[in-house]
Amino acid sequence: MSQVLPADASPVHDLIGIGFGPSNVAMAIALSEHNARAGRQEAITAHFFEQQPRFGWHRGMLIDDATMQVSFLKDLVTLRNPASEFSFLCYLKDKGRLIDFINHKNFFPLRVEFHDYFEWAAAQVEDMVSYGHEVVGVAPVVRGRDVEYLEVTVRSEEGLAVHRARNLVIGTGLRPLMPEGVERGDRIWHNSELLARVDGLEGTSPSRFIVVGAGQSAAENVAYLHRRFPRAEVCAVFSRYGYSPADDSSFANRIFDPAAVDEYFAAPENVKRRLMDYHGNTNYSVVDIDLIEDLYRQMYQEKVLGTERLRFLNVSRLTDVQETGDSVRASVKSLVTGEETQLDADVVVFATGYSPADPLGLLGEVADRCLRDDEGRVRVERDYRIATDPGLRCGIYLQGGTEHTHGITSSLLSNTAVRVGDILDSLLDRGAKSGAGEARTVADGIGSAAR
Repeated sequence: MSQVLPADASPVHDLIGIGFGPSNVAMAIALSEHNARAGRQEAITAHFFEQQPRFGWHRGMLIDDATMQVSFLKDLVTLRNPASEFSFLCYLKDKGRLIDFINHKNFFPLRVEFHDYFEWAAAQVEDMVSYGHEVVGVAPVVRGRDVEYLEVTVRSEEGLAVHRARNLVIGTGLRPLMPEGVERGDRIWHNSELLARVDGLEGTSPSRFIVVGAGQSAAENVAYLHRRFPRAEVCAVFSRYGYSPADDSSFANRIFDPAAVDEYFAAPENVKRRLMDYHGNTNYSVVDIDLIEDLYRQMYQEKVLGTERLRFLNVSRLTDVQETGDSVRASVKSLVTGEETQLDADVVVFATGYSPADPLGLLGEVADRCLRDDEGRVRVERDYRIATDPGLRCGIYLQGGTEHTHGITSSLLSNTAVRVGDILDSLLDRGAKSGAGEARTVADGIGSAAR
């Protein structure tokens, strides 16, 4: 229900961030650097709330030899501010590994190392975040006919508290996606929880794992389980003949350029669809060629030696999976012959991807003021601000869930630094401190924010 602003209202933040993953860490850094340059009157007051007890980014997927798929130069800051003290290179200098990294001649760090970089960066702006605090609701604060501020209700061990903000930036990340009708259990996992779950198998002797999926995570899970459990069989199930290599060639990678976001945003809907069809193989259901070759080499070697533990059930799909006490039974159907094979396994891992969180899920009646396109999708302006009716004077910015408007980079790290710079510029251009910048109504199409 709308709230009327009381005379003794507590101070209002210029910006409240929901979630504190890499995107909102980058946002906090951009704000910190701006405030360091700006005078006191121009500084933007901001605070972030994160439900996790500490920073964490896909911890269950930090396999020891898994590498990033993006260059280290696409860190939290470099594309926005190459001189930033929060860069990956500054992290390496601080950790005493800069020369070693240079000698390594590699643009793609270990994923566990990049996670450590994120933690290092987050620790430097920890005064701007409250961990263990979950945002559970947002309500409008009305003055006259306009929504002047937003009240953000936050739950923590201390109970519920309400904070006010002129603007929100939502960075709640992705949610693990399971096939319809399949529920996670003790022996049915999503790959996002692999490392946390697999530790519980220590001291046991698993005989078979099944990994469902054809993307990078699926292939990494197959390789990891095969290596960690040298007596277990690992069965990979996917509908293709084999893993498809990621197109990371120089020209194809231009789909991740900042300029490509401008082009995608301005393109007609039919061109947007074509671009996604053309370049989906830069990111979705594809695998690094080196990993593909390693897995094939291992499979062939086992065939030669007569010790086959690595099996690929290709052109097939898993049709049923049931936990049966201390094991799990899976039905795998050949897409060619229709024949079904029953497999008993210790664990089935679903590397079946993620879905974006509903960006309006927390907004309550504020969501009714957010505009949608003809397909029911949230309308988002070029500056990542949700298009709203003119009575909502607050800005609501999205860090993710904008693939339909901004292209394939919306859920990826590639443009994080540039994206938070766009949001910061928008806050400044629209008068973040005064709330004077009014949300613009979008009657036809998606409006473009001037920068």
